Amino acid sequence: MRLVELNVSTSSQEGHAVVTATGELDLYTAPRLQTALATVLHDRAVSVVVDLSGVEFCDSTGMNVLLGAMKRLNDRGGSFELAGPRPSVRRIFQVTGLDTVFTITDGVPAAGPR
Repeated sequence: MRLVELNVSTSSQEGHAVVTATGELDLYTAPRLQTALATVLHDRAVSVVVDLSGVEFCDSTGMNVLLGAMKRLNDRGGSFELAGPRPSVRRIFQVTGLDTVFTITDGVPAAGPR
């Protein structure tokens, strides 16, 4: 059995809190993403972008983490979007109907000049 990691990092770009995940998002790794999202929400971010371009797989646990964070942010008037999911991950959103629930974009907002 090969152990697949999930790496999660956060940054700020163009007024958005950006949470970047790479690897596989599943029952075992989802708590990492949940912790990062909870931290960003605790810091009172009003606009959160989750960069999924490096996620190779996402199961129902990962979907639930994303849904929970979106609901908490929406409840306080914030915006939550998913950026750049790979075709295989985007397909999971389409099959489950969650592509109509989440705002899904092709990429993360570009960082401006520093």
